[in-house]
Amino acid sequence: MTLAIVLAADPAAGHPTEPGRAAGESLTERLAAQWRRAGADDVRIAADLTELADLVAAATGPVLVSGADLVAHTAVLRHLATSPVGPTVALVLTDPPAPGQATVREERGQVVEVDADDASGVFGGALRVGAADLPALADAARRAADGGPLGAVDRLVADLAARGTLIFAQRVRLLVAHRVGDETQRVAAEAAVAAVDEDRAELKLSVKERDDFFTTFFVSTWSPYVTKAAARIGIGPTGVTMVSVAFAVAAAVLFGAGGRPALVAGAVLLYLGFVLDCVDGQLARYTRHFSAWGGWLDTMADRFKEYVVYAGLGFGATHAGFRYGWALALAAMTLQTVRHMTDTWYGALHDEAARRPKVVTADAGGIGGKLNAASTRVQADTGSVSYWLKRTVVFPIGERWALIAIAAALFGQLVALVAVLVWGALAFAYTGGLRTLRARWMRVPVMATVDAGLHRDDGVLARTLPTTRRPLLLAVLGALGSAGTLVWALLAVHGGGDLPVFVPVLALVLLLGAAQASRAAHEGSLDWLVPAALRAAEYLFAIAVGVAGRAPAWLIFGYVLVLTLHHYDLTARLEKRQSAPPLHAATLGWPGRSLLLAIGLIAGYASIALATLGAYLLVVFVASVVLAWVVLPARARGGVRSPG
Repeated sequence: MTLAIVLAADPAAGHPTEPGRAAGESLTERLAAQWRRAGADDVRIAADLTELADLVAAATGPVLVSGADLVAHTAVLRHLATSPVGPTVALVLTDPPAPGQATVREERGQVVEVDADDASGVFGGALRVGAADLPALADAARRAADGGPLGAVDRLVADLAARGTLIFAQRVRLLVAHRVGDETQRVAAEAAVAAVDEDRAELKLSVKERDDFFTTFFVSTWSPYVTKAAARIGIGPTGVTMVSVAFAVAAAVLFGAGGRPALVAGAVLLYLGFVLDCVDGQLARYTRHFSAWGGWLDTMADRFKEYVVYAGLGFGATHAGFRYGWALALAAMTLQTVRHMTDTWYGALHDEAARRPKVVTADAGGIGGKLNAASTRVQADTGSVSYWLKRTVVFPIGERWALIAIAAALFGQLVALVAVLVWGALAFAYTGGLRTLRARWMRVPVMATVDAGLHRDDGVLARTLPTTRRPLLLAVLGALGSAGTLVWALLAVHGGGDLPVFVPVLALVLLLGAAQASRAAHEGSLDWLVPAALRAAEYLFAIAVGVAGRAPAWLIFGYVLVLTLHHYDLTARLEKRQSAPPLHAATLGWPGRSLLLAIGLIAGYASIALATLGAYLLVVFVASVVLAWVVLPARARGGVRSPG
């Protein structure tokens, strides 16, 4: 249950009514009514911080708090109440601060400092506090009850920030929100609210503020109309996601069939599938129907759609006469997954750096600092050529799907795969090089703040090995060993021979050496690269086993696809700050899986090992999904209901 509390001890709380407002209705009463319309289950008015602390102490769910000096669209309050970015969120405005209002410094969407000298905004007088942070809120209210230079609700957010509470920022765009201190300001703010069409603004807000070039100019120009239509007929974001998956699967089938009409039709379906992929997020933002399940499903569906398209292209290229069509599809999938792992962990690095600003500002004159400053300038110059080049060169999903569709329709499956690989490799080199320099400058040990063993996906075997240091070096050596094994296997099979037994054994030794760093401290400035290196090591080793054992190419692709689903599950949970999957221990960890494949290869049953282990992992993955999103939530609610 969500509780909303309006703190009535603010200067504009009791002003008389104005034309168009119900007789006797004060700002306090109007805010209480708005919170109800915004989705609060219970709304209370607290006379002071002591009363607020008592209400918070008795709460069991999220608490919404606002002062009585806020004039805003109800949609602003609804967006704060339903924000998916984190459990505790504060409203942040660009208005000039008035006496008693707290200024804030925001980085990467986080409020990192309150009453900062280099403020980037002013606290908007409203915040949502997650259940885990309620004890801190109640204590902050009691501590702030004695007064101070800031307003009552401002003292709350300042105290929470000083305690190290993770507070995300909710900015106001297109809609209106102002804190008012007198009747003149109140009248002006209400006029500004009345001048904006709330529904039209919300539809525009459903589109991401900053998106990539192709999405911005070739999708978002008309996708809001689809979003509006979907909302009217009652289709939810999950339904749109599933239709998008169906379009991508149909496109993959057409790419596999080949022939110019099929390739063109597949390209059209792929484009429409991407439009729907954008619409599901826009629909969630427009209707405010967010859920952990929806966020997880969207992440997993995006990767599955892309990789099943790679499979269709690989199959089609092979049947068109190119011997290594499946190999190119495998390479594209492996490259993209490793890229995504670096993206996820570099994002985590930046989030951690934002919470540790004093570390980030060190050595501002070095090359990393200069790159950081240059990147900030380019990102701020929205609409410039350099801005769009920077967003395009990294090869985001819109550009990938557009390239696949155009290349497949005009030139065929082989050209589409080669184009994806070439641009993807260049983008990886570009982003990897720049991020490495910036990370060395930031010097933030991001993996020291997370469960390294879980997100390395080490499993039980790694925990039984002796611990060694230098996790990144060992992970890179493991990846190089797997890459060398794959090259040797390709040469041996091409020459009609067999891979010597000592080669996979040596590669396995290097892999187990990387596993020995499972319990070591990941405190290096580049240790955010460890998960990506381990993914590369495992995938390349599995491909090498399949090649050496002469397994069918589609079987190798299928096995690696199952691995990517498992690893994207982990990264999605990291991004959403969720716990480990219910059956994570049953996945055996990458060292255990690699050991089983090596045994299968040496015994002469590589294909059976890949098929059996792949099927087992798929069953575990599906069972884990059912447990995580159906069974366990149903038990928590005391009933049985599927996620929606």
